[in-house]
Amino acid sequence: MARTQLTLEELRKAAERDLGASSWVTVDQGRINQFADATGDHQWIHVDEHAAASGPFGGTIAHGYLTLSLLPVLLEELLEVTDAKMGVNYGTERIRFTSPVPSGSRVRVRARLLRVDSRPQGAVYRLGVEVEIEGSERPALVGEVVYLAAL
Repeated sequence: MARTQLTLEELRKAAERDLGASSWVTVDQGRINQFADATGDHQWIHVDEHAAASGPFGGTIAHGYLTLSLLPVLLEELLEVTDAKMGVNYGTERIRFTSPVPSGSRVRVRARLLRVDSRPQGAVYRLGVEVEIEGSERPALVGEVVYLAAL
């Protein structure tokens, strides 16, 4: 699906709309280890391949927050506010990590524009998101993310 491009005025008037799905991104052990180093979260289920092989998931899994941190780059493929001078993450709502992401998995985001609240110099908009795991019926993450677009 092609990226949806809207001006700020078009975004303000936009009704709910499906934004489609991003391309797939591989979450390999190198990415998981880098995230562990960046955050200091070296729990064995994420970084110790030997111990994790005997664990509940049969191998290492990505941090939930690593999955969440992929949203900005994945969502960039789906929506562009063409005349915004600035766009920032504004928050999250009802984020749930619903299934583990095994090392080596590919994930993508499926998104839907839910609501737009106009602001004097821009808009705050909410996207419903679901991070899918290739080959899995259950998503890795579901919830809403909130962005601010400003002139």
